[in-house]
Amino acid sequence: MSRSSRRGSRKVAAVALAVSAGLFLASCADNGKDSGSGDNAESGSALAIGPVNEQSNEGNPVKGGTLTFSGYSAVTTLDPAKTQIAGSVAGSELGAIYDTLLRYDPTSQKFVPKLANSMSPSADFKTWTLQLRDGVTFSDGTPVDSAAVSGSLSRYVTNKGPQSSLYASKVASVATPDAKTVVFNLNDPWTGIESLLATGPGMIVAPTAQKGDQFTPIGAGAFTLEKFAPNEEMILDAREDYFGGAPNVDKLKLISIIGAQATTESLKSGGADAAYFRGLPNILDLIDSGYPGYVDIPSLSYLSLINSAPGRPGADVRVRQALALATDPVALDNRLNEGKGLPGQVIFQDGSRWHNDAAPIGVDTAKAKELLDQAKADGFDGKITYLTMQENSAQAMALALQSMANAVGFDFQIEYVNSVSDIVKRLYVDRDFDMSTGSANLPEADPFERLYSNLKTGGRNNATSFSDAQMDALLDELGVATSNDAKTAVLTKIQERATQVVPWQILGNSPWLGVWGKNVHGIQQSLDGIMFFDQAWKTN
Repeated sequence: MSRSSRRGSRKVAAVALAVSAGLFLASCADNGKDSGSGDNAESGSALAIGPVNEQSNEGNPVKGGTLTFSGYSAVTTLDPAKTQIAGSVAGSELGAIYDTLLRYDPTSQKFVPKLANSMSPSADFKTWTLQLRDGVTFSDGTPVDSAAVSGSLSRYVTNKGPQSSLYASKVASVATPDAKTVVFNLNDPWTGIESLLATGPGMIVAPTAQKGDQFTPIGAGAFTLEKFAPNEEMILDAREDYFGGAPNVDKLKLISIIGAQATTESLKSGGADAAYFRGLPNILDLIDSGYPGYVDIPSLSYLSLINSAPGRPGADVRVRQALALATDPVALDNRLNEGKGLPGQVIFQDGSRWHNDAAPIGVDTAKAKELLDQAKADGFDGKITYLTMQENSAQAMALALQSMANAVGFDFQIEYVNSVSDIVKRLYVDRDFDMSTGSANLPEADPFERLYSNLKTGGRNNATSFSDAQMDALLDELGVATSNDAKTAVLTKIQERATQVVPWQILGNSPWLGVWGKNVHGIQQSLDGIMFFDQAWKTN
């Protein structure tokens, strides 16, 4: 492998973790009290996946004005092949420039056409045919045809985009029999291609965008770039020739306000018209205040990662089991979130359509002590170090975990670092940690991709070096499941195996809120928190 290849792969890994680590740290930036253990049935939170404070009698769209959107993190690149695409990182912002071929409709729980006209599978789900719309152009006037789509996807793989390895492993070939048709020939049955085409790979970059090392953001979305100040703001202009009709607003102003409290205050004062953020107290505040929006609760969004690489304490499954059995997620939630969170030990809580009846590992301090004593008898000294941020909520979490682990006989130590980037480097580049904060953030639409990358032996986001032949086989089985019933059956077996081998310490879930002002209308939701503004409008 060349030096440039190593740098590229490390950069992608760092971006991916910046998403998950950042989301985790935001999710636990709440403080707080009740008791219990296991799944989420007794949770004090009334949050559920779906719309809140739905607007009615919205009237006719009003033309003009600027809509200001505060994203969770600042945009650092305009190239969808160079960043993880999610609601939390560049998804809504770059979606405004490029659109996506498909959009996930959370109401129908189906993928629907966006830039594309249709997408349909063969009977065996090994061939998918994408039909493009007539007359669609990129912002430079060149056509969005099958050659452009195929070329953009090839560019994404060549540039090692964050989802490129999965795409390359699943797609055997791409055919373009005519200007409006793209045919994906797969190695195996697979439904997840819809998910990919609703995120980064589905953001089609114009053939004219790349000139040598010079990249210009030329897409087919509803807006074009006027100004880009990295880590500060983006200003986008509406396209009069957008295939769906000229947007209602004249401009989009895209910013990132740091912190849930500051974001909430900006929404209430009118400084921001819409936002995407996490932070339980502020989410509840805005919902109680009548702000419309959409709540999503990605699964596995609240974890402790346990490094199971050889030489680490977590290499012994008994140590991982003891840590899980010693930790009561509900007690943690009572202590940190006043009992308002979503604690639990299962991958899919009962608000998820993938919820199943597989039992969690439970809380059993006597069993935890027994397993730990067995590991100590075989030479383990009981010491384990937890890596976290030098920040109040992160410290509170670390101290709570320390108290529970030490109560069964661990020597649980805490190491603090100053920034998320420090954690990123330690987890995903150096792999130098025993335990740390983490999340997988499995989307409801299709949990396979992130389960695969986080659990599979050698997976792109498998920071813990977890490796289990049975789990690998189950992940492969999930990858070729084509019905929801078949997927749920495999996910049940994955939960059962995870309870046995404890790839991570599951603590619960963390909600996010896509929210907008009461005078804002027409924002569309998609996969993973991505929001579209081509139909958005606002009143004075």
